[in-house]
Amino acid sequence: MITGRLVRGAALAGSLALLPLATACSGGEDDDAAERKQARPSVTAAPAAGVVAPAKVEVIADLTGCKPKIRIEAEELRQGLCHTKKVDYLITTFPQEEYKQTWLDSAAMYGGKYLVGSRWIVSVAQPEMLEGFRDKLGGTIQQLHGMGPTPAPSAS
Repeated sequence: MITGRLVRGAALAGSLALLPLATACSGGEDDDAAERKQARPSVTAAPAAGVVAPAKVEVIADLTGCKPKIRIEAEELRQGLCHTKKVDYLITTFPQEEYKQTWLDSAAMYGGKYLVGSRWIVSVAQPEMLEGFRDKLGGTIQQLHGMGPTPAPSAS
C-alpha cells in the first residue's frame, strides 16, 4: 500500500515539477475553488478533430502535429512531451476526471493557462498557442492563478 502511494506521489510530483517550465507565474491568489469554476467557459467541440474525449497522449499529439516522448506512465496519469519548431508542450491524460481535477488543483499554485478537455490537459510555455490547439482539440482554456505577490506596475 505504502509503495503504491509513493509511486503515485512521485508521478504527481514529477508532473508538477515540469509545470514551472511550461507556465509563467501570475500574480494574485486564488482562495476560492468556486470562483475558479465560475470563470471556466463551457467545453467546446473540436471543429478540426471531431472528438478528443477522452483520448490517449498519442492521439492528441498526432492531432497537434507531433510525436510525443512519454515522460510519465502511472496509474493516475500519462504524460508526453511534444517538441515542434514552433513550441514545446505537455499532454497529460487521466483515466478518470477526478485525477484531472486533482492535477488542476495542484497546478493552481503555479498559475498559468491550460487547455483542458475530457480527461486531458495541454500545458504550453506560450499560452497564446492554446487557441490554435483548441481549434484542433476542443476543450476550454483555463487560467489558474498562482500564489505569491502581485507584481508592481512598471513605471513608464
